[in-house]
Amino acid sequence: MPALRAVFFDLGETLVSEQRSWEAWADWLGVPHAELFAVMRAVIERGEHHRRIFEILRPGFDAAAEEAKRAAAGVPTHEQLYDFYPDALSCLARLRAAGLRVGVAGNQHASTEAWMRRHLARDVLIASSGSWGVEKPSPEFFARLIELAGEAPEAIAYVGDRVDNDVLPAADAGLVTVFVRRGPWGEVHARWPGVERADIRVDDLTAAAAALIEWGR
Repeated sequence: MPALRAVFFDLGETLVSEQRSWEAWADWLGVPHAELFAVMRAVIERGEHHRRIFEILRPGFDAAAEEAKRAAAGVPTHEQLYDFYPDALSCLARLRAAGLRVGVAGNQHASTEAWMRRHLARDVLIASSGSWGVEKPSPEFFARLIELAGEAPEAIAYVGDRVDNDVLPAADAGLVTVFVRRGPWGEVHARWPGVERADIRVDDLTAAAAALIEWGR
């Protein structure tokens, strides 16, 4: 088995909390925060796409039109409302210090890449579904990730908070998989069938870094 050489991370609810971004959507839609998060929980439990949250709260919701209106009104972009989890940047630094290449690639708008480049070390590999034109859980997403890493699949780990978008497709692509139980999806998916396919299961990124460095040995 090849030695571990690269570790890629999902962004939302893995490296960053999206709570303030979702709260801003609740404010924009004129619904209580608690109502939006209750709908989100139900959508996650049913395994539906997060777009269903908006469709339930506002039938006929037009995402592109609403995003344009928000921008015109001066509402901060999604990424401007992201908050790095306290263990995120230290995890990346620890892996880099251990000689592993580090990357971030998730289902985000292409504009989020510029935000990541402002906040992450210059040698971190950065990509998004927006720039690739394909999103998780598509096998093509992970094919593009493998190409970006320039390593054999078995030498790449992927870290995420979801079974459906992260663990299963990454495992099917031959990557080492890490499931992080946190955030709205992570808490639900920790009980989902398929979570056992994760090579490593942790509750935070400090534990993930330690497990990956040990795996790499």
